[in-house]
Amino acid sequence: METIIRRAKKTDALAILSLVQELAIFEREPDAVILNKETIEEHGFGKQPLFECFVAEFKEKVVGIALFYPRYSTWKGPTLHLEDLIVTEVMKGKGIGSKLYNAFLKYAHKVGVERVEWAVLDWNHPAINFYQKSGAEVLSDWRTVQMDKKSIQNYIAKIN
Repeated sequence: METIIRRAKKTDALAILSLVQELAIFEREPDAVILNKETIEEHGFGKQPLFECFVAEFKEKVVGIALFYPRYSTWKGPTLHLEDLIVTEVMKGKGIGSKLYNAFLKYAHKVGVERVEWAVLDWNHPAINFYQKSGAEVLSDWRTVQMDKKSIQNYIAKIN
């Protein structure tokens, strides 16, 4: 049986959440996921979707996702940000990640974005090698900057 790559549906929300939780464990942050099935349904499939997603389905079970959303570069114009490319551990090494990656890049080409971008942990050498082999450049001179909700609230309280 072959793996099918298709657009995610609202009924995939629980499977998407499960894969995100599996990724959090892999990335050594098992308690970091605060989303739930309902949040994913609303954010991905509600009135104003915040993300798009391809799923990989094997034997009628979702075994991988490529979750992405639009961004805008003041230098380049429209871009897509690939938030996560996840394949469940038991299905890794079967080409599913490549199929999801290819679907994402074909979509980016079809919609005519000027750039795609994503982040990869510096210790995830298999992913880094995979991306570099595809022609992607892994930038070493940029650092990811984040503020969580509590930090935002603390900052706003400080400046008010």
